[in-house]
Amino acid sequence: MKTKAVRLYGKNDLRLEEFELPPIKDNEILAKNISDSICMSSYKAAIQGKNHKRVPDDVDKNPIIIGHEFCGEIIEVGSALRDKFNTGMKFSIQPALNLKDNPYAAPGYSFRYIGGSATHIIIPNEVIEQGCLLEYKGDAYFYGSLSEPMSCIVGAFHANYHTEAGRYVHKMGIKPGGNMAILAGVGPMGLGAIDYAIHAEIKPSRLVVTDIDKARLNRASMLYTAEEAKKNGIDLIYLNTSAVENPVDALLSITEGEGYDDVFVFAPVKSLIEQGDRVLRKDGCLNFFAGPVDPLFSAELNFYNVHYNSTHIVGTSGGNTDDMIESLEMMADGTINPSSMITHIGGLDSVIDTILNLPEIPGGKKLIYNNISMELTAIDEFRKKAGQNPLFLRLAEIVEANKGLWCLEAEKYLLENAKPI
Repeated sequence: MKTKAVRLYGKNDLRLEEFELPPIKDNEILAKNISDSICMSSYKAAIQGKNHKRVPDDVDKNPIIIGHEFCGEIIEVGSALRDKFNTGMKFSIQPALNLKDNPYAAPGYSFRYIGGSATHIIIPNEVIEQGCLLEYKGDAYFYGSLSEPMSCIVGAFHANYHTEAGRYVHKMGIKPGGNMAILAGVGPMGLGAIDYAIHAEIKPSRLVVTDIDKARLNRASMLYTAEEAKKNGIDLIYLNTSAVENPVDALLSITEGEGYDDVFVFAPVKSLIEQGDRVLRKDGCLNFFAGPVDPLFSAELNFYNVHYNSTHIVGTSGGNTDDMIESLEMMADGTINPSSMITHIGGLDSVIDTILNLPEIPGGKKLIYNNISMELTAIDEFRKKAGQNPLFLRLAEIVEANKGLWCLEAEKYLLENAKPI
């Protein structure tokens, strides 16, 4: 079986190549990748090469397939696994394998024959033994690709904790019926967090989402409305902190001075962390969600409140397998719809430029369909490009009828009509 894949050879050295996959072993699976969403972590791996902790030292001789947010279909099952897996099964992969001999090993960073940016892959026994090959029962493949970033959000909500005075017990998860703030919360991951906060089983009673970008706040407020939140028992408020003199005072006034039980910080900005710390109520939990690049990144915290008000801070990086299963199930049954994360669509031949230039490309998630050839295109530019390619006209009509969001109908049309790679 031949595959076409984007492989990493070293710093800034990504190559789209066709090569032969070896025959699968009895404990391996051959699969076809359909979709993969591009993560900033792939950009970091690409620019760091073997200096990245997950990338092997011999990547120049044994290149790895990049990408770890993928969804596809099983096409051949090794003889030792046929009682557990079937051909035709849709799947997603939990990339955090946590192997004993190599805790940093992960698909998309460390393996020669499995990664998101490929038409076909071999799922090795390490993935299967760790329970990281997950069935996806939904219709749209792109939701399967979004299950990994959504699992990071689910994991963050589960990682928060609260305490009781006089008892040394941590109650894991957000406070039911509490006050929650999501700071810098209308980027792609912030939108997913709003969706999850509104529709998860355990909810706050008040959710305040802040940002300094008026256009993005307006988009978020149209996608996740105060009316929809109210139906789920939540008072949802969007706050443009660039339009108020004192953001801390503005945030506190919304709660009549009580403060917030759970605060999530979605941008690695010192002043934003300190803002979040200052609005915590007694036993409040601040979750630093954003991943900084600077290893010396720091901010000031009020340790008087840590001591007397039991405020505390947590940080999460990724979700575990249970978090990903929860994401897959909630997307499959329509409880959450993180399609709002996606702003660009492309084919496998657009991956290299997309990854290497990711920080400079505006918008949210960049979704790749691995078996087609297509330049990376913003969803809101489909109609502009209709004159160049009639494919974009129909895609524009589909997404415009769906609040400008990518959807199953658009995916099906693209896969049926786009140029194969």
